[in-house]
Amino acid sequence: MSAVCQVTGRKPGYGKQVSHSHRRTSRRWEPNLQTRRYYVPSLGRTVRLRVSAKGMKTIDKRGIDAVVADLVAKGVKL
Repeated sequence: MSAVCQVTGRKPGYGKQVSHSHRRTSRRWEPNLQTRRYYVPSLGRTVRLRVSAKGMKTIDKRGIDAVVADLVAKGVKL
């Protein structure tokens, strides 16, 4: 499974790791993904979402019903 937040769409960032001798190797910065279960009153059940910490803040701010409505409109399977 890819490291993508279902709410915000955050993906890993790519770049170089630079050592003390300035030898450069590729690396990636992973988003802070958590698997969370939310109860959605409009659906009458819980849904499991793979969200970043920023996505959890978005759910707290907008509400789970609004976020799930946007996901359903995008065609995400819940």
